[in-house]
Amino acid sequence: MAKSYDQYCPVAHALDLVGERWSLLVVRELLEHGPLRYSDLHCRLDGCGTNILASRLRDLERGGVVRRRQLPPPAASTVYELTEYGNELRPVLHQLAHWGARSLGPPSSEDELQPGWLVGALRMAFPAQATEACIEFRIGEETATLDAGDVREEGAEQPDAVVEGDAAAFFRLVVDRDFDTVSIRGSKPAVRALLDTLPPWTAAPLPPVPEPVAAS
Repeated sequence: MAKSYDQYCPVAHALDLVGERWSLLVVRELLEHGPLRYSDLHCRLDGCGTNILASRLRDLERGGVVRRRQLPPPAASTVYELTEYGNELRPVLHQLAHWGARSLGPPSSEDELQPGWLVGALRMAFPAQATEACIEFRIGEETATLDAGDVREEGAEQPDAVVEGDAAAFFRLVVDRDFDTVSIRGSKPAVRALLDTLPPWTAAPLPPVPEPVAAS
């Protein structure tokens, strides 16, 4: 078990449960993709050693954040999923993602996005039941639909709006609220209403100015 902060404080207690390295990323994967086998989690968490992942899962289980479940035949494999308590971290990660995105910046051509990233991005970017509209996103090679709060990895037969662009344009739309970076067909008010459910926009912090090097 990870070392405790040993403070009677809800923030310290929350960090005792999910503050260790990789813990919140385990929660992120289970929020975005639902129940996953250990091997699936390990594959998605590139750079997380098997011993570290096993330790984090044990700690999350002890904390009541994650549970194991045996799938019925023919699968008959063990999967990890969030408990009801663990699912309550969704709005926390939603806010944390938007907070971090402002200083992270849009993806570059060198950033590798895993197949299916758009579905996870939509689930993380927007709160549950964000809109009753059906909005299809065509971002780069990815297509996903946000339909009455449900995210599907496919297009829509009769979407209220279709949003097209690349990954950087998607970032500018969601983080910077810049509608000029994407193409929108259909109901622009539906897309604006969806963006209105996001946390209030504030400018990203400026990078620190390098200190001048003193002449020798």
